[in-house]
Amino acid sequence: MIYNKVEICGVNTAKLPVLSEKKKQALLKIMQEGNESQKKQARDEMINGNLRLVLSVIQKFSNRGENPDDLFQVGCIGLIKAIDNFNCEKDVKFSTYGVPMIIGEVRRYLRDNNSLRVSRSLRDTAYRAMQAKEKLTTENNREPTVEEIAKELDLPKENVVIALEAIVEPVSLYEPVFSDGTDTIYVMDQLSDPNSGNSKLEELAIKDAINSLDEREQRILSLRFFKGKTQIEVAEEIGISQAQVSRLEKTALKKIKKEL
Repeated sequence: MIYNKVEICGVNTAKLPVLSEKKKQALLKIMQEGNESQKKQARDEMINGNLRLVLSVIQKFSNRGENPDDLFQVGCIGLIKAIDNFNCEKDVKFSTYGVPMIIGEVRRYLRDNNSLRVSRSLRDTAYRAMQAKEKLTTENNREPTVEEIAKELDLPKENVVIALEAIVEPVSLYEPVFSDGTDTIYVMDQLSDPNSGNSKLEELAIKDAINSLDEREQRILSLRFFKGKTQIEVAEEIGISQAQVSRLEKTALKKIKKEL
């Protein structure tokens, strides 16, 4: 169980109920068509029957050093939002709609408690983008594309991408993503296919392509992808604007792609 805990927020996770999809749809229908007493009872049962879904989502954030009780409570808020906004008329499973809502709520919590300094304008744009994403997810029962979010906000796609990226915590290439007790798989292990017979040749080609970059481009890529720093942090370290870092990073990646 997550963090080797069986009990989270006073809830015995080993005894959490699991609802079938048919039961979930029946409860959601009662919430829409039943009387007030029936609606409340169905809503409570729906929440309790999907706490395992919350638990499975917050396990994805187990390496952030956050209190599991806090993440579980935040995840429950996302679950409740998903339950209250789910459209039964859409031909989609509840979990397909609920998981992104729970993840969004947890990410919002982590973002608001992020110690990295982000400009007010970028943060405001990111908040608006997250609200638009939640709105479009509710309307369409799926996660919207960046283009759809940008259109909803009437902003260039690049502005939305930069704003959202500015509030995302960096991930180290050495962050473990799976362990069976003996072997551990890290983020960097997923960047190439170890089963490919050409993996060594590809590795050499990538190194040659990187060596063809100028010193500043190499430094930006090193800070961004090997030390896990955000564009904001890179900009502060090398003394240029975040927009310049973004432009130079894109240019460097295009050069590497062209070399390959």
